[in-house]
Amino acid sequence: MGILDFLGFGDKSAQIAAFKEKNAIIIDVRTYEEFAGGHIQNSKNIPLQIIESKINDIKKLNKPVIACCRSGNRSGMATNILKRNGIECINGGSWQSLQSKLQ
Repeated sequence: MGILDFLGFGDKSAQIAAFKEKNAIIIDVRTYEEFAGGHIQNSKNIPLQIIESKINDIKKLNKPVIACCRSGNRSGMATNILKRNGIECINGGSWQSLQSKLQ
């Protein structure tokens, strides 16, 4: 495991594949405007600014979460919030990179 993997920025392909096998949902934490400009099909848009207020709704989905954003920074913050609240979650990084890994 390299330093980038340890920091959550390394190649996540295997981890993403494992979450995909578990029927994980994709939560895009960009703003509504950013999401409208392009996103992964069937992903849910819950901006980082309001994700804490949506914890119960996310828990009701009863699925693991792959978080994404524009670059991976906001999704990293969202991942920490979700994990702190008992939700199985990984940071999928940028939505475009994640989309290529899901195909």
